[in-house]
Amino acid sequence: MSVIAPAMFRVELLRQVRNPYTLVFTLGLPVAMYMLFGATAEWAASSVGDANVAFYVMVSMGAYGTATAMSSMCSLAASEVAQGWGRQLALTPMRMTTYAGTKLGAAALYSVLAVALVYLAGALTGAEADDPWRWAVAAVLTIVVGTMFGLWGMGVGLLFTSDSAAALASIAITFFGFFGNAFLPMSGIMLDIAHYTPMYGYVALVRWPATDGALVDGGSDPLWAVMLNIVAWTIVFAGLVRVGIVRSRRRR
Repeated sequence: MSVIAPAMFRVELLRQVRNPYTLVFTLGLPVAMYMLFGATAEWAASSVGDANVAFYVMVSMGAYGTATAMSSMCSLAASEVAQGWGRQLALTPMRMTTYAGTKLGAAALYSVLAVALVYLAGALTGAEADDPWRWAVAAVLTIVVGTMFGLWGMGVGLLFTSDSAAALASIAITFFGFFGNAFLPMSGIMLDIAHYTPMYGYVALVRWPATDGALVDGGSDPLWAVMLNIVAWTIVFAGLVRVGIVRSRRRR
């Protein structure tokens, strides 16, 4: 059986297209944030590593859009299952793995669209890196590593089985972004705190192809610390999913 159900995949895509929340927060807001903090900032043309600050902010906003798409759409899928949709699926030939694959595929596609729109805005407004491959590698890292926030969304969806779960998951991503050095280059104690937040390692890694860990304030991050942040928070999010599964089973 296919991992993705084509008919359901099309329905899910159309459903999200009709959802103003998805269009505004997943596709529109990352571009608006890039224009505000990157393209029009007075330091946009300044160099950081092998790119300029506009590129630095651009890839960060692509990561923010991906995290938002993954968290909101995966939380919605988990909430549907926890509310009893799984029992309905049991009456059809569709397997739960196909359902999950379809939902994840839709989230991944919207993540690709979010990254593509931000990168297009960057290409048109002066975001620059020394080599074209840095754009491609940053984009791939953004989509692949961004799936960790799908776990965050699933955990929230299982714990809070309501229509507000998707909003809660994505609002939390905005806080993660602000405190994780994704929107504005931080320094001092705020940067020290940011190192321990869920978004920090993710955005640092997607910037890595262009910056090699360099920060706007002149400091740098070692790769091992970036990877440790990602691994640690992936484990935390996976644990959250586990707790949500146990709790949803108790409710039944």
